[in-house]
Amino acid sequence: MPYIYIQPIKTDHFPWIEELEKSVYTVFGYHTKVANLDIDLEHAFDPARHQYHSSRILLQIITRPPADAVKVLGVVNVDLFIPVLTFVFGEAQLRGIGSVIALHRLNNKFYGLPEDRGLLTERLVKEAIHELGHNFGLIHCNNQSCVMKSSTYVEEVDQKSGEMCSRCQELLRGLL
Repeated sequence: MPYIYIQPIKTDHFPWIEELEKSVYTVFGYHTKVANLDIDLEHAFDPARHQYHSSRILLQIITRPPADAVKVLGVVNVDLFIPVLTFVFGEAQLRGIGSVIALHRLNNKFYGLPEDRGLLTERLVKEAIHELGHNFGLIHCNNQSCVMKSSTYVEEVDQKSGEMCSRCQELLRGLL
């Protein structure tokens, strides 16, 4: 039986896991397992930027996926970037097995606001569904409320729904 693996990477605790597992199953129809892959974050650290290169983390995730994995989603609590952008909330292989998302800029604490675990979980779930959507072959959507809409700022994550629009749902059904 294939699973979508969720790989917490150097995160102390993860109270969001149950909500994430439920949402992944609802959207994609796959049960989840929590992975314990050996990921070296220091290899991805860029001292000049004081950030972590998401592609380097992603490469480690996809190198040794579990045999029963249909997809592997890494979750880190560090600031991610790709060279052409100041930061990213996540990165995924289009039609590939791996993706990674970061809690860092999804957390109110980053913006000097009081911590809100419910809001953090909601944002995390949206970004996880978004990146896994890419893994299954979906591209960015122009529908403002669709979870597949690209988000440059956390406010854009908050504005979009946690669900796919009817067009993206139909495309996903064809891809699954």
